[in-house]
Amino acid sequence: MRVLGVDPGLTRCGLGVVDGLPGRRLAVVAVGVATSPPDADIDQRLLRIERSVEEWLEEHAPDTVAIERVFANHQVSTVMGTAQVAGLAMVAAARRRIPVALHTPSEVKAAVTGNGRADKAQVQTMVTRLLRLDERPRPADAADALALAICHLWRPAGAVGAPQRPPSSLTAAQRAWAAAEQAARRRA
Repeated sequence: MRVLGVDPGLTRCGLGVVDGLPGRRLAVVAVGVATSPPDADIDQRLLRIERSVEEWLEEHAPDTVAIERVFANHQVSTVMGTAQVAGLAMVAAARRRIPVALHTPSEVKAAVTGNGRADKAQVQTMVTRLLRLDERPRPADAADALALAICHLWRPAGAVGAPQRPPSSLTAAQRAWAAAEQAARRRA
């Protein structure tokens, strides 16, 4: 399964693609950030982030998109921008009929580090270890996006609705992969 993790942010939106299955080795496919200049108008900033998300979806063709669930804090302007970018990512995935899952920061931290209160450095360290990377993904938004993808692979709860891709829309390779997964589950 291929998961695109999205750590939504208006200045820096973390993007990370991970391949894997529960209980199996994980492999990083791509990691990066989409950026927008803080001095630009909000519509132009959102457009720039949306274009980057669209490019990542097109290039990496994920099976699922895992997005950090936005939560309220004291900085309303930060929450608004984060929520707007999360919405863009959901719409971009929905256009392609890719299922979307939302995970809270504490769910992600618990999945990756075993501690729902882990700090950014702990998350970066564990992402580096789990994906067998030579160095920590930077900036932290990139590591958080990879952590979201890992979380979804290991704890797939949080999906918004049922999978939206009908089996007939899958490629031959995707159908073969799905059949192999089902056979492995039956044997386990």
